[in-house]
Amino acid sequence: MKAGTVAVIGKANAGKSTLVNVLVGEKVSIVSPKPQTTRDRILGVLTQEDYQIVFEDTPGIYKADNALNSVMQRTAEQTAKDVDAVLLVVDVHEGMRENDKKLVARYEKCALPLIVALSKIDICSENTLIEAIRELSFVNAEIVPVSARKGKNIKELLKVILSVLPEGEKLYDFPIVSDKSERFMLSEIMREKILLGFEKEIPHGVAVIVNEFTDRGEVVDVSLDIVCEKANHKAILIGKQGAAIKKASTLARADMEKLLGKKVFLTTYVKVEEDWRNSRRLIKEYGYGEEEI
Repeated sequence: MKAGTVAVIGKANAGKSTLVNVLVGEKVSIVSPKPQTTRDRILGVLTQEDYQIVFEDTPGIYKADNALNSVMQRTAEQTAKDVDAVLLVVDVHEGMRENDKKLVARYEKCALPLIVALSKIDICSENTLIEAIRELSFVNAEIVPVSARKGKNIKELLKVILSVLPEGEKLYDFPIVSDKSERFMLSEIMREKILLGFEKEIPHGVAVIVNEFTDRGEVVDVSLDIVCEKANHKAILIGKQGAAIKKASTLARADMEKLLGKKVFLTTYVKVEEDWRNSRRLIKEYGYGEEEI
């Protein structure tokens, strides 16, 4: 059977996590329209009778402006070195930018099979897409236009990925779809709702830590901290008479119950750790990055 690992790489907000979720058929990565949504390497495992593909979703590539972002960039770079193939996701709905072409050329040199997924073609004009493909004619890589949101060319993309993967044994036992723990997934669900519900810098300065995860049979007790960087951010997160945090928590609890298949009793606390994204100790304590930082 075919079995291998694929690093999913691309600039921030290129649509990597949405594509991984569609390929795997399960929500293994949170998604939002905001850059910096994915902070760590997250595995999505697609297992069929005759193949297994392990997708490694990575943080978006962009200029790091704090210690957390530096860790995220190192995670993306390291992931691209330890796999069987690289799937580079490029958002082309507004055309192929010069830094996109440089990114493609950079990963073409990595000595691994390279597949370029031109994403968001559902909102891309035909002429723009044709021009983007023409501009990548110099690349020694398979190029597949896709729309994860509309499910366009997903089967074709899978065929191309399988064509470059080696023969081998399964890396994970079925029915696993991700390597992340339930605690991690619960914290990510809460962070997703904050990303979707709040504007400007506030969501990017938030970490979510699960303090309690107690399964009582039909009900699961979850207690978590939402860590932000400033006192005024805490006030905004809580909202007038607690309305904002209540709304985010209600949405999060519904997704948590879908994930666990049980009722969830959710308790949330908002606390302040000033400039935690530049604290190497706190970055590690909050679980970001797999290497020493």
